[in-house]
Amino acid sequence: MFIPFFDTLRANKVPVSLREYLTFLEGMKAGLTTYDVEAFYYLARAAMVKDERNLDKFDRAFAQSFEGLEAISFDEVLEAVDIPSDWLEKMAEKHLTEEERAEIEALGGFDKLMETLKKRLEEQQERHQGGSKWIGTAGTSPFGAFGYNPEGVRIGQDKSRHQRATKVWDKREFRNLDGDVELGTRNIKVALKRLRNWARDGAHDELDLDGTIRSTAEHGYLDVKTRPERRNAVKVLLFLDVGGSMDPHIKVVEELFSAARSEFKHLEYYYFHNCLYEGVWRDNRRRWSEQTPTWDVLHTYGSDYKCIFVGDASMSPYEIAMPGGANEHWNAESGAVWLQRAREQWPDNLWINPLPETHWRYTQSVQMIDELFSGRMVPMTLEGIDRGMRELVR
Repeated sequence: MFIPFFDTLRANKVPVSLREYLTFLEGMKAGLTTYDVEAFYYLARAAMVKDERNLDKFDRAFAQSFEGLEAISFDEVLEAVDIPSDWLEKMAEKHLTEEERAEIEALGGFDKLMETLKKRLEEQQERHQGGSKWIGTAGTSPFGAFGYNPEGVRIGQDKSRHQRATKVWDKREFRNLDGDVELGTRNIKVALKRLRNWARDGAHDELDLDGTIRSTAEHGYLDVKTRPERRNAVKVLLFLDVGGSMDPHIKVVEELFSAARSEFKHLEYYYFHNCLYEGVWRDNRRRWSEQTPTWDVLHTYGSDYKCIFVGDASMSPYEIAMPGGANEHWNAESGAVWLQRAREQWPDNLWINPLPETHWRYTQSVQMIDELFSGRMVPMTLEGIDRGMRELVR
């Protein structure tokens, strides 16, 4: 009976194999889940999804395969209450004036709302439309679809209309791990994990099980051995573009910065504007008074650092190619000269661009930076950062 589900997964480009599908069936046969839709979802996902980037595709396939079959449970009172799908069809939409909306009162908090919904599910036996009490459509009841209530539970409606629902029964909770979506901090951490070089350093704070067994066997008594914990020894130097055209990307760059600080013990960072010139800074509030000469940075950090530039590369071509082309000060040497010096000092280098890759060809400066980095420019998506990390570990 789950063959259509398997086919839908494959149609949504989830790389599920026959072996994984059989593992899922074994779990069902063993009774790991019966009438619990949420448990069924997690069993299917655990058995058939092996890469976090495919979670969103799996959710879409799951919704297509089992839409309308979800049961609603309330503690021990209701084990499984199926809402007939025809109840949830959009028959009409309720349009109210501001005065009518003001007259509708909420039920008095979330707990009261859930208690009332449970009671209605027990009592209601047929589809209802246009009223103020039962679960249905186009009314002023707190429960249903295509109506209005200032504090209700949306059931069976494809998207929000008033942004007032307290709870949404059929809302997908698992999103934004596809390889083409922009990233959150957790997703970026997943992508950055490819940039690893494990080494043991620091205090002896981890149990050395093999060493303990070997030493105990040699001495005839328990001889506990410890060793330094394995840590990621990769050294990363971040150059972050700020201001101007980067303002719309502040949130995602902050997430990248936060993820990088969490993942890499050896992380150094500096800010720049548009292109690298003779000075960089650590504090944007003191960007003019406390700049660090770029020459000092080049002489401070060894060639074993992985150098990552983050910016949209959107600027006047003169800022890259010409002395004096910088838009805020006179630069004696062009930005291209300084970028080339950075690439020579840190051969493992990369440029991460928050602009969608399809837009790059429309901006001359982006194409110039991409050429300067020998094609080592990647978009700020899960797939893009993953690709960039592979480049850095070659």
